[in-house]
Amino acid sequence: MASSSSLGSSIPAPEAVQVLVSSLADESPMVKEASMASLKDISPLNPLLVLDCCSAVSRGGRRRFGNMAGVFQVMAIGVRALDKKDIDASYMGKLAKIATTEIISSKELNSDWQRAAASLLVSIGSHLPDLMMEEIFLHLSGPSSALPAMVQILADFASADALQFTPRLKGVLSRILPILGNVRDAHRPIFANAFKCWCQAVWQYHIDFPSDSPIDGDVMSFLNSAFELLLRVWAASRDLKVRISSVEALGQMVGLIARTQLKAALSRLVPTILELYKKDQDIALIATYSLHNLLNASLLSETGPPLLDFEELTVILSTLLPVICTNNDSKGHSGFSVGLKTYNEVQRCFLTVGSVYPEDLFSFLLHKCRLKEEPLTFGALCVLKHLLPRSSEAWHNKRPLLVDTVKSLLDEDNLGIRKALSELIVVMASHCYLVGPSAELFIEYLVRHCALSEHDKIVLESSQVKIGSISPTELRAICEKGLLLLTITIPEMEHILWPFLLKMIIPRDYTGAVATVCRCIAELCRHRSSYNNNMFEDCKARGDIPNPEELFARLVVLLHNPLAREQLATQILTVLCYLAPLFPRNINLFWQDEIPKMKAYISDPEDLKLDPSYQETWDDMIINFLAESLDVIQDTDWMISLGNAFTKQYALYTPDDEHSALLHRCLGMLLQKVNDRGYVRGKIDWMYKQANIAIPTNRLGLAKAMGLVAASHLDTVLDKLKDILDNVGQSIFQRFLAFFSNSCRTEESDDVHAALALMYGYAARYAPSMVIEARIDALVGTNMLSRLLHVRHPTAKQAVITAIDLLGRAVINAAENGAPFPLKRRDQLLDYILTLMGRDETDDFADSNLELLRTQALALTACTTLVSVEPKLTIETRNHVMKATLGFFALPNDPTDVINPLIDNLIALLCAILLTSGEDGRSRAEQLLHILRQIDQYVSSSVDFQRRRGCLAVYEMLVKFRMLCVSGYCALGCRGSCTHSKQIDRTLHGKFSNLPSAFVLPSREALSLGDRVIMYLPRCSDTDSEVRKISAQILDQLFSISLSLPKPLGSSFDGDIELCYGALSSLEDVIAILKSDASIDPSEVFNRIVASVCVLLTKDELVGTLHGCMPAICDRIKQSAEGAILAVIEFVTKRGSELSETDVSRTAQSLLSAAGHVAEKQLRLEVLGAISSLAENTNAKFVFNEVLAAAGRDIVTKDISRLRGGWPMQDAFHAFSQHIVLSVSFLEHLISVLDQTCVAKNDPGKGENFSLLSEIQLEDEILHAAIFALTAFFRGGGKVGKRAVEQSYSSVLAALILQFGSCHGLASSGQHEPLRALLTAFQAFCECVGDLEMGKILARDSEQNEKEKWINLIGDLAGCISIKRPKEVQNICKIFTKSLNRQENFQREAAAAALSEFVHYSSGFSSLLEEMVEVLCRHVSDESPTVRCLCLRGLVKIPSVHIYQYTNQVLGVILALLDDLDESVQLTAVSCLLMILESSPNDAVEPILLKFSVRLRNLQMSLNVKMRADAFAAFGALSNYGVGAHKDAFLEQIHATLPRLILHIHDDDLGVRHACRNTLKRFAPLMEIAGLLALFNSHSINSDHRSDYEDFVRDFTRQLVQHLYSRVDTFMVSTIQAFDAPWPIIQANAIYVSSSILSVSDDQNILALYYSQVFGILVGKMSRSTDAIVRATSSSAFGLLLKSTNSISWRAARLERADSSRKGHESESAKK
Repeated sequence: MASSSSLGSSIPAPEAVQVLVSSLADESPMVKEASMASLKDISPLNPLLVLDCCSAVSRGGRRRFGNMAGVFQVMAIGVRALDKKDIDASYMGKLAKIATTEIISSKELNSDWQRAAASLLVSIGSHLPDLMMEEIFLHLSGPSSALPAMVQILADFASADALQFTPRLKGVLSRILPILGNVRDAHRPIFANAFKCWCQAVWQYHIDFPSDSPIDGDVMSFLNSAFELLLRVWAASRDLKVRISSVEALGQMVGLIARTQLKAALSRLVPTILELYKKDQDIALIATYSLHNLLNASLLSETGPPLLDFEELTVILSTLLPVICTNNDSKGHSGFSVGLKTYNEVQRCFLTVGSVYPEDLFSFLLHKCRLKEEPLTFGALCVLKHLLPRSSEAWHNKRPLLVDTVKSLLDEDNLGIRKALSELIVVMASHCYLVGPSAELFIEYLVRHCALSEHDKIVLESSQVKIGSISPTELRAICEKGLLLLTITIPEMEHILWPFLLKMIIPRDYTGAVATVCRCIAELCRHRSSYNNNMFEDCKARGDIPNPEELFARLVVLLHNPLAREQLATQILTVLCYLAPLFPRNINLFWQDEIPKMKAYISDPEDLKLDPSYQETWDDMIINFLAESLDVIQDTDWMISLGNAFTKQYALYTPDDEHSALLHRCLGMLLQKVNDRGYVRGKIDWMYKQANIAIPTNRLGLAKAMGLVAASHLDTVLDKLKDILDNVGQSIFQRFLAFFSNSCRTEESDDVHAALALMYGYAARYAPSMVIEARIDALVGTNMLSRLLHVRHPTAKQAVITAIDLLGRAVINAAENGAPFPLKRRDQLLDYILTLMGRDETDDFADSNLELLRTQALALTACTTLVSVEPKLTIETRNHVMKATLGFFALPNDPTDVINPLIDNLIALLCAILLTSGEDGRSRAEQLLHILRQIDQYVSSSVDFQRRRGCLAVYEMLVKFRMLCVSGYCALGCRGSCTHSKQIDRTLHGKFSNLPSAFVLPSREALSLGDRVIMYLPRCSDTDSEVRKISAQILDQLFSISLSLPKPLGSSFDGDIELCYGALSSLEDVIAILKSDASIDPSEVFNRIVASVCVLLTKDELVGTLHGCMPAICDRIKQSAEGAILAVIEFVTKRGSELSETDVSRTAQSLLSAAGHVAEKQLRLEVLGAISSLAENTNAKFVFNEVLAAAGRDIVTKDISRLRGGWPMQDAFHAFSQHIVLSVSFLEHLISVLDQTCVAKNDPGKGENFSLLSEIQLEDEILHAAIFALTAFFRGGGKVGKRAVEQSYSSVLAALILQFGSCHGLASSGQHEPLRALLTAFQAFCECVGDLEMGKILARDSEQNEKEKWINLIGDLAGCISIKRPKEVQNICKIFTKSLNRQENFQREAAAAALSEFVHYSSGFSSLLEEMVEVLCRHVSDESPTVRCLCLRGLVKIPSVHIYQYTNQVLGVILALLDDLDESVQLTAVSCLLMILESSPNDAVEPILLKFSVRLRNLQMSLNVKMRADAFAAFGALSNYGVGAHKDAFLEQIHATLPRLILHIHDDDLGVRHACRNTLKRFAPLMEIAGLLALFNSHSINSDHRSDYEDFVRDFTRQLVQHLYSRVDTFMVSTIQAFDAPWPIIQANAIYVSSSILSVSDDQNILALYYSQVFGILVGKMSRSTDAIVRATSSSAFGLLLKSTNSISWRAARLERADSSRKGHESESAKK
């Protein structure tokens, strides 16, 4: 056996390492990475060899080697890995020289190779610091270009190994200082950085060895000299980088130099550092670090007093304060972390100064605050905030000074200063600095800033100096949090905050802070230690605290906005509960009950926003809360005082503030409760004086307030309004002149008139009903209102319209309260409203569309109100109103919040017109039909929302109409209450009480039900669910009304009426379902509706519905049109027998007309279906005659081939041909027309042919129609044509398929037309016999000329036929078995393609199957490879119940074809073998198992990836039969294939990978090795990543060596053979597998045989392979081999040249 030593010495390890090192310069990054990884792995094993190889390639420098950075990195690793015993100073010196030589060869700095070379020198220094430094020192006196690099290396060494560098600092400084004065500016930053690193190393040495000081007198002298040079020369350089690096170095040196020198240098050093603060943030941070070190060294030294007096520090501190300003709150830029570090470092500087001079610093900071220079003030405040908690003891006696200074800053405008001041106030409060009156001043300051808004930003940020990025919102949040913190966390603040915070509620400027103030007050009340009356006695003891009435008035008005920020309304309500003891005693219980309800209403803001009228509702709740509170209090004096408080607080709100409008209403409600008329008159004068009627919200609030007052003081209010009207009336002439001057006065007049109108309206609305008739008559009868109609502004128009509406409502309320009276000049008022809601083109005001819509919505409401009062409308007025308003149905849908209420108002108006018009039932029915027909255009509109609006209007009117007609009479004679109650409300028809009901109620015919039903029935299938639901309700209302009407004379419906009511009940059930379940199937609902309607229609109504169906079928909504068609079908199906011949003809004409007008194909077919249904359920002959007559006319008068959407009559023929019942009768009808023509066609040569043609010409129109009908009948797949074709289905299909093959043969030679013609015929055949799937298959790939595609197409057709028509398979197969003997190749291929698929479905025909198998086996030797492949495919598709009978025969065929000369046949054979092995018995496979194995192994090396994958998979499938007697033989085959499987697990093709993985998993049980079973199911084998594959290979080779050591030899032979595989990836896999085996094997024979061989091959591959994957894997393989324990001796190997060199050095050292 060969030893590992001899093995290691026999391999060319040095050559391998050389190759690896050379590969560091490979062009492929993958190879570079692999080589680097291997070198890093083997460097610790033989660092000297690696260093030798690296030094060898480094001799030429980077000009000869392209990756010197990688070489130096490897060398650095190797040097670090050296043992002390291996360290040869001379060799290390040689390496150091290589690195330094390379470094000095370029003037570049900081290149990657220079950094790598420097790391090598640092590594050498870790072992031999003196040698490395001597090498460096040699070059310090050399050319200047080498100096920076050398100094940088010394800096790196100091940073990497401070403990070894620091004792040698003297030597470094002694060599650096002489050359320091000659360093150029470009290199000075490097030298300065080196000094910084060296000083940091000294500081680190001090930390590790505090008792051992490395700084002696010499070092101190050197440092002093360097310090002076850096300070006096470099720090004064014009180059900014030099100055920065010098300051940074000086900052590290200040603690190491002598104190005397430091003191002398301060006068120069301090200004130098401060100068850098004029630069950017990064430089400021460096300067601050240095400054902090300087302050520590100067002020905190243990060896003497401070070197700087405070006066000398003021310059430093004054410079640092603006730095705080620029670096505070730096969130707006990317340098946030730098700014924050600078800010913190500056604070540390101040803390250092403060620890030495606390009082001086305090005075300094206060002085800077008093200067009111924004940056200095801001910085001083930030420092005070930072130092106050840390210096509280030292500064305790100076609290008054700080308080006075802060007070002097309270008027500063700068937001940054305000922020800092607010934060300082909170800190002062936490340390008990807030006492006395000044404390309240500071609290007010916080409150003032809690009231800030974004609107204040422009004013507040006008300062020239930008401090941070603070916004008013952020400042407000800071103050809010601070105020809450003071309230909650500092008990000492309670006596200051209470009751002072009550004072903060009232001022106007603090309105925005009320929520926070209320929350603080609530917290004080909740947490105060005593809950007795002392708390509220504090309020009474102070005269500057608002009284309860003022607080209540303020808080009630501020409740206005429920969505205000900080939950203002909730906070106010909460505070009212806590402050209840301040108010009259009886209010407490009421508030405890009422306030929680109000808080609950506004508790969910998102839910509140869903209610569009939430603000109006909430304002009403506030007014009711106020009214009920006043009722509970019942204290006149208190109410008078509250009224005075309301009056005073007008100054707190601007007129455009909605709070001002609420204040009007609050004062109005209070005046309603006061009985003092003089007081009331004075207050309403004040209210009107304070109101700004130019603002709509203020104007409305004033009007509502006047109305509230009018409820108790109507005459006082009317007197006030008359005075106002009289005053404005004097300027009518001026108003006329305003048209010729400016529009400003016109607008002012509009505002006055609008306000007057609203005040009159609300006065009437709220006034007592018993006293308003005379006032309204006077107002309307004297044309006083006409003076208000000349307004032009939109809001003024809305106000006047609202006023008229309120007048009408007052009349209605009076009637409801028992004091009815007619409204005079009602029609004139309606005309006023219609005029006001229109757009006046002569106006100067440009009404926006939105305002116009709002005006129109209000106008519709007012019209509805006026229509509803007495007297009744005239027809002229009705038509005028409808003409002006119906167009609103067509308005666009947006904005919905305006449009929806407008449409609702329009519908309400139409219902009001219906209810108040007509004298009897007939006139009301006419009125109803008139309105409904006007709305029909919207009901059938193509726009969804128009249909929705129209249907909703119809439904609402029918509901109102039914209310007029129906009461408690039951048509069935039921007594009492029942569902059939249909009686007249006589109270509505008082003057007809003595007349028969026929005079009162309309007749059923008057409703035109047939016309109405066909209008609304299509809407029941509309696309809009809401339209469907409403339409069903419309039909329900129509029939409910019709059944409630009197019976026709002489009629007897006792039997039918039960069915009618049953149908009506069913219809109502459907509606109930629609209301409760929106997810129900719309088609099912529609069918039930149609069924009910079919029963409810009379015969005449049914005929009218059918005759009028054409518009419904042509509906613009497809689903509705389909619904109309379904309804017609249902009607003729159920009640077609009731139709006369004339009715049938007219109905057919209507349907044919609809078919001609319908453009969409599918919809036309549905119409034709309705025609078919009409023919089926009536006399078909009349329908067919109408269809043929129409077709004949079209043929003569139209070009039917160019009709858009196709010819409707041809579609009708298709419909008849496909109809189950009509197909035969229609065919008979056609045959009766074409009978003689057929005879002529059968015998065209006879003499009577001429007479037949003459006869055809006489019947030209009908004849042409019949021919088209017959053609369409065949192509449409009618029953007759289908029956004729199906009689010879097998032969037709076989012929088509065979011709399909022939035509593809012609198409391959360029003749495509025969194929197209055949495809047309084939498609017609498919349509005729109903094989739609077969038609789809043809349409998919039928014109593809590639052989594989059309052969697959034939197979798909055969499969489709076999599934759809299994009975036809036998006859078809018989034809195809004979067709295989044809001469033409393409036909044989088509027959074989069909048979190969049909054989799969032949299980029911055993004799036929035997014949098919025989034919297929015979033709596997066909001259066409395609036929051979197809026959083989057919054999493996034999049904599973018969496959055992033919397995031997099929396997024999496959075995033979595995040796076929055609690759496609071989591939087919392999894939078929995979299929047959799934069901083959053992006795059939075992005899030929080894033959299959051998042939499959041959195919596994095929270049065809599919062949390789299938061959591997089939070999795996054979493992099921490798048992019993053949197990050992098959196991040998497995082991022979195993290397190839391992290699191809990571094949380029994924299919091959999966096949190999599955095959290995199948082999694992046969190999009976537990470890392999787990390995073959691990993650690594299933992964596609290269690293996972390598992990798997290493695991597998361990198992191989451990359990199959006897097979390792053959495995290695196979693997080494794969080194020459045609696939680079397989070569790489073979390299890695073989290397893995050798790295884990301990068999010396194997190692002796293959280690050197593989090693040598790898060297060659690395040198000569063109594939990066091979080179990269070879590099990794070297790492495996050299790391293995099998080759230890190489670890002592050296390059021969290196060895001789080393021996020379050793001899020279011995001589010395």
